[in-house]
Amino acid sequence: MQQSPASQTSRPPILVGVSTKMYLGYRDSLDWLERLRHEVDTRPALAAGRVVPFVIPSFPVLPAAAQLLAGSQVLLGAQNCGWADGPWTGEVAPSMLAELGVRLVEIGHAERRKHFNEDDATVALKVRAAADAGLTPLLCVGESDSGEPAAAAEFVYRQIESAVDGDWTLAGRLTIAYEPVWAIGAAEPAGAEYVSDVVNRVRAQLAAAGVSGLPIIYGGSAKPGLLPTLDGVSGLFLGRFAHDPANFGAVLDEALTLAGGIRPADAPSTP
Repeated sequence: MQQSPASQTSRPPILVGVSTKMYLGYRDSLDWLERLRHEVDTRPALAAGRVVPFVIPSFPVLPAAAQLLAGSQVLLGAQNCGWADGPWTGEVAPSMLAELGVRLVEIGHAERRKHFNEDDATVALKVRAAADAGLTPLLCVGESDSGEPAAAAEFVYRQIESAVDGDWTLAGRLTIAYEPVWAIGAAEPAGAEYVSDVVNRVRAQLAAAGVSGLPIIYGGSAKPGLLPTLDGVSGLFLGRFAHDPANFGAVLDEALTLAGGIRPADAPSTP
């Protein structure tokens, strides 16, 4: 995910994001975004860029969301995109998303792969189109069943390889959301040791392909308390737990602590 030069640090930023899927209506989405922006604005340490928050609301909300989030540290994302401009009824072109102020786009989520029959070829087309439009593809990957970390890592690596059609230069422009399918919507996230093992194995495979330092965040019933237990993971992709903006704020505090930032309670008072 690209940051402005002023916000870049020698240490890769920790990413903390949330998708609302289709849980919230239009007005509820805007009310939620206002409260979420408050959580961000009350944490001035986020301006240093060590922790980067992002939100991904439903398509109809995007124009209003862009206005509501203007001037904040929050990046705006979209939940999907088409694979090209042109005669594709019902799709949304990546170029239009970019025009609306969207910075990243979620591609290949397990629900779209399963219920909308998006195969690897479709995911690859969307990844290329999003990158060509200047968006950061937030590529969702993850194994279907719980098993051994080595097998899961191999599966995830192959998903990434397929999504970029073997173009590892393109891979360097991705942010990866590792979401084990079996953990999505579960009562608890996948175990921290398991997630860390899978992610570090994937990192080793990507490094061998010449792609080091790729942001890999974890999603799948992610919630407060998880981030500090993970190793090698670049952040969290939250779901329903962040429908309460206070939970989003709690994860931001965890991320700021890990990144060496200042939590609001530690900030010096203003004269």
